[in-house]
Amino acid sequence: MIASPMKPLFVFISTFSLLFIIILLSPSPNLLQIPVLSGSSLGFDIWSVKRIVEWRPCKWWLQGHLTPLPVKTNGYIRVDCYGGLNQMRRDLCDGVGIARLLNATLVLPKFEVAAYWNESSGFADVFDVDYFIQKMSGFIEVVKELPKDIESKEPFKVDCSKRKGQFDYIESVLPSLLEHRYISFTPAMSQRRDRYPQYAKATLCQACYSALRLTSSLEKKAIELLEAIPKPFVSLHLRFEPDMVAYSQCEYPNLSPSSLAAIEAARVDRKPWTGELAQIWRKRGKCPLTPNETVLILQSLNIPTSTNIYLAAGDGLMEMEGFRSVYTNVFTKSVLLNQEDFTRMHGNTKAALDYHVSINSDAYVATYFGNMDKMVAAMRAYKQMHNTLFLSRKAFAELTSQGLEGEELKKALWEVHKNDIAISRGFALPDCFCEFEL
Repeated sequence: MIASPMKPLFVFISTFSLLFIIILLSPSPNLLQIPVLSGSSLGFDIWSVKRIVEWRPCKWWLQGHLTPLPVKTNGYIRVDCYGGLNQMRRDLCDGVGIARLLNATLVLPKFEVAAYWNESSGFADVFDVDYFIQKMSGFIEVVKELPKDIESKEPFKVDCSKRKGQFDYIESVLPSLLEHRYISFTPAMSQRRDRYPQYAKATLCQACYSALRLTSSLEKKAIELLEAIPKPFVSLHLRFEPDMVAYSQCEYPNLSPSSLAAIEAARVDRKPWTGELAQIWRKRGKCPLTPNETVLILQSLNIPTSTNIYLAAGDGLMEMEGFRSVYTNVFTKSVLLNQEDFTRMHGNTKAALDYHVSINSDAYVATYFGNMDKMVAAMRAYKQMHNTLFLSRKAFAELTSQGLEGEELKKALWEVHKNDIAISRGFALPDCFCEFEL
């Protein structure tokens, strides 16, 4: 019997057609899914990991029916905000929600001048006041000026800082508001949000994620900076300044003499943990990643060394030589911006530029989980930009304490961060965002 030549030809054509269809139907790769470096044991980078959960703004906030504002206000509240820009922004968000909780009228917040942060800019120097008032309409009344009978008075200051346990504003602040009509406070770190009605929570969310827009001049500068960064790019919030390391109370014996001297000068009375306590502290994830440790983790995640990286960081980063020798395409605002403009900027305006770039970057990577990181991650979730990642200090400390190194360490770090990406760990806080299974 003669074998037909048609069968192998048919199999070849069928296989080729199927392969062609698969290629056509495959989704286009993400901008940052760059081919893996040669020699890698993995076939793709961290941004290729499929998410099974993502955070989105809760429907009760964006689509919910607004509760009518009270006919009569209980008084006027000014929120006093301290620290760096992102800490003050956090205080502002909380304060606006509290003011609505207490059925109060909100006076424009006060950004306290702080010599430590090299800061002198107020709320109106950073954020568009009219836009803020407009976007908060229906959520809470915001005024630029007080009524004549109290405009000359200083607000009665309510101290929320020295309370133990969960702070309750209805019990502790409302009586002072009703008595004095005009009060100021800085929100407590520990609050009883379980007592917030939904309209107060919605007001907090609206203030934090919809109502804050940079002033036109600052926004113009932020857009100029964003356009100057080569695309695509990763915004990296790297924290390894002397004061940051000193505050952490961690020891880094292998740093350069100049870095060790700078840390020691910043310690004041915050002495580092030693011995077994130092190990426990580090394994709890309390120690900032060094730039060299950051490089190792980025490489374990298959982020190519040719990646464009915008360094969203303040002045005084230490030990950057090793980082820049591996990741050579590193950009900073001090280089990209006009030098005269840059030297005139205060801390808040510089932080605002970093924030704007970070919420609009192709990907955001943070080595810490501070106020800026929480705000940026939540805002990226609000904008449905999901390439966000927090490098795990805790996992790095735990794995290295087990003696892992080289490729074994990189594989273990990959697994940890792959799981974090899959479940969107840390992408947003639950106050305003809800989990959605994909």
